[in-house]
Amino acid sequence: MTFKALLATKNGDKISTDLVVLEENDLMPGDVTIAVDYSTVNYKDGMALTGRAPIIQTFPLIAGVDLAGTVEASSYPGIEVGDRVVANSWGLSQTHHGGYAQQARLSGDWLVKIPEPLSTWDAMALGTAGYTAMLCVLALEHGGITPDRGDILVTGANGGVGSIAIALLSELGYRVVASTGRLEEADYLRELGAADVIDRQTLSEPGKPVASERWAGAVDSVGSHTLANLLAQTQYRGVVTACGLAQGLDLPATVLPFILRNVTLAGIDSVNAPQAVRVEAWSRLASDLDLKKLARTTKVIGLAEVPDVARRILEGQVQGRTVVDVNA
Repeated sequence: MTFKALLATKNGDKISTDLVVLEENDLMPGDVTIAVDYSTVNYKDGMALTGRAPIIQTFPLIAGVDLAGTVEASSYPGIEVGDRVVANSWGLSQTHHGGYAQQARLSGDWLVKIPEPLSTWDAMALGTAGYTAMLCVLALEHGGITPDRGDILVTGANGGVGSIAIALLSELGYRVVASTGRLEEADYLRELGAADVIDRQTLSEPGKPVASERWAGAVDSVGSHTLANLLAQTQYRGVVTACGLAQGLDLPATVLPFILRNVTLAGIDSVNAPQAVRVEAWSRLASDLDLKKLARTTKVIGLAEVPDVARRILEGQVQGRTVVDVNA
């Protein structure tokens, strides 16, 4: 049996991708075989395919950190033929073939059964970005941040994590402020649930170690000076979740927000999160998200279009989420 896949290869320092036809015996070891319906393009996929970061650690490799589909064969307890499943991160697109293919073979403990009413399309409209956004919401809740505490700031608001975080938080009753470099798309952010939209430049330059209190909490996918300024502006006992590094991986901050205001900086890791946390996140996505809002944030492409979208997502030219129909 053959299947289509987007295969990444490396020549010197250059990574290239080609649409190829592979055989079933080209799949890597695993105890569950999946007929893939959809994948997606995340910021991490952009870094992997462009070589911006050393995500892919072995070549050649099928890229794509996410996939959703239907189980065709399984020897893993609790995963049965016909189950609809989703996989996010683990070793996908790093050391193991990923989601940009019509077939996948994975370890069963990497999989989560897709909860109703989500479809495999919904699961990839969410993908790692939506799953990460939900992990951020869970961290805010764990830190005691309730809607009556005050505004929640979401940075990188037009991106995948930002868009879904806005939709989730607003649905849960929080007043959300969106930070973006694309103010011309403010109407889109308000449609998702943002109460206010601010220019990212107000946060992206070096600032004071402690500033006036503004935010009860934040979802930050930017890092660097933006994250430092968020911490400096967070209210007493506020919580800031950090899940990205679009501006940079540095953190030019001081300890003052932590020792003067008891601010919590919660790191969000989507790659190696325990299975119980993943199941909780996907269950909450199924119950808490307005799927109509999700549809408005999403467009669909085929495998051949992935490299171009991967490049544009790093340039800040992609709004919301991109689903990859691997069978198109």
